[in-house]
Amino acid sequence: MHSTTAGPISAPAQRITEIDVTTAASYPTGIPELDRVLGGGLVPGGVILLAGEPGVGKSTLLLDVAVHAAAQLNAPVLVVSGEESAAQVRLRAGRVGALHPQLYLAAETDLAAVLSHVDAVQPGLLIVDSVQTITSNRAEAAAGGVTHVRTVAAELAALAKERNITIILIGHVTKDGAIAGPRVLEHLVDVVLHFEGEQHSALRLLRAVKNRFGPADEVGCFQLSDHGISGVADPSGLFLSRRDDTRRSDPVPGSCVTVTLEGRRPLLTEVQALVAPSPLATPRRTVSGLDSARFALVLAVLERRAQLPMAACDVFAATVGGARVREPAVDLAVALAVASAARDQALPTDVVAIGEVGLSGDVRAVRGLTQRLAEAARHGYARALVPSGCDVTVQGIQTIEIYDMWQGILPLLKQNVAIKS
Repeated sequence: MHSTTAGPISAPAQRITEIDVTTAASYPTGIPELDRVLGGGLVPGGVILLAGEPGVGKSTLLLDVAVHAAAQLNAPVLVVSGEESAAQVRLRAGRVGALHPQLYLAAETDLAAVLSHVDAVQPGLLIVDSVQTITSNRAEAAAGGVTHVRTVAAELAALAKERNITIILIGHVTKDGAIAGPRVLEHLVDVVLHFEGEQHSALRLLRAVKNRFGPADEVGCFQLSDHGISGVADPSGLFLSRRDDTRRSDPVPGSCVTVTLEGRRPLLTEVQALVAPSPLATPRRTVSGLDSARFALVLAVLERRAQLPMAACDVFAATVGGARVREPAVDLAVALAVASAARDQALPTDVVAIGEVGLSGDVRAVRGLTQRLAEAARHGYARALVPSGCDVTVQGIQTIEIYDMWQGILPLLKQNVAIKS
């Protein structure tokens, strides 16, 4: 029987009450939306993985982080690019105003060279763009492969702990949005962030998937422009259409407002629907920003439980502003928007709808209802359709409890108007 013999230790064990935590205290990045997601800011010795689709703005965001950190830290900031030359990064940094004498750039793809740069610059923050482009002579596999990515990430994580510097790694994603490379990559780092957004929209959402230093369900909102990227402290208005347009005095059928929860943040989101007679043998069902499976479920419940025939109609639904909504709490708003479009009757503009729809047509409770109602009241909405039995009261907004789909639709859509040709 083999046994492991005792070996040298790096430091003696300490009583937990005697450990100094000041060296692990976070410092703000200077970007409030990012600090919200990180749980306060960057932590010395921490390793952060930022993943996102190409062109979403990862490098631009981290240049902003780098220049803020360079202005605040008592140490330089080093940005290593494995995808662009130093001159290309410098041009983009000049365009977005990310210039500082303590910000250093290097274009390298070899891990040994990256470590040499770290020795020379002695940075307090190291940004690597991207981890899949860095190679190591300790791995014989092809660059970007599973072995290479795991080896590079492990050595950089060890470097962060050894020298007590913060390291941010940019990671590629696959076609389905998952982080490219081995799953162990996510276990090696302390924080995993996803940066997402539609290419045709300026809005970007930063989600914390894993966070050892703070909440793992927080979301930050950013807006991308020609001059860089900036945080959006109050993004609810981005997901609503203009309701103060003097050219349109009457509300439009097929629109309903709900309140979603992105992490801990409530956001007002408008759902729009269009229902029209279909010339096709198989009518179209098209969604944008919504879960297609849940949309099909809501349509089936509307037709079966609320007696709203749409078998011969094309049905389209979308969110305003490029918002992506996947949570079931939007079901009731989707149902009301579709029913409003089908009957060509607009909903009252002071109403929000919040609730999950079940297969039997019942409206089920959702989490965070108090936060959602408070956000709706803050934006001037007077009434809210909510699941029955929730027993939630928020000053400034009247709650109307809904037991099932038909009960929720009937009071708002009293006229039985046929679909117009």
